[in-house]
Amino acid sequence: MYKRLIVYSDGGARGNPGPAAAAFLVLTENGQILKSESRFLGNRTNNQAEYEALVAALETAVNLGSDELYCYLDSELVAKHLSGEYHVKNVELHKLWNKIQSLRSHFKEVRFVNVPRTNSYIQKADALVNETLDRANKKKL
Repeated sequence: MYKRLIVYSDGGARGNPGPAAAAFLVLTENGQILKSESRFLGNRTNNQAEYEALVAALETAVNLGSDELYCYLDSELVAKHLSGEYHVKNVELHKLWNKIQSLRSHFKEVRFVNVPRTNSYIQKADALVNETLDRANKKKL
């Protein structure tokens, strides 16, 4: 059990919609990477991929156990949806939003913070997304 876990997540689609992937890193407070993962999602929009990356990260964090979870993502839209600043209008995104609401109930505190794409951990997650998409593209060829 950890007092606080830190999550960095990213999702991306080549085309909108198009082939998509999601990736995340889960770290301890002192920066130790506990888990790093990426997965191919199939055909999704970029926003769906961003949400699905966060869902996967939260599912992992629930299994690791923590009181607090700080989630950093470069999607301003998703961060503002989850902080309540924006209303979720898209039906598919709303389903993913609901899934995150359910997962966040496992923690005493959850924060969603928008960070720039230049953040080094976001860049690592983005690299995982692109590696996953490149592998999926090679399989098709």
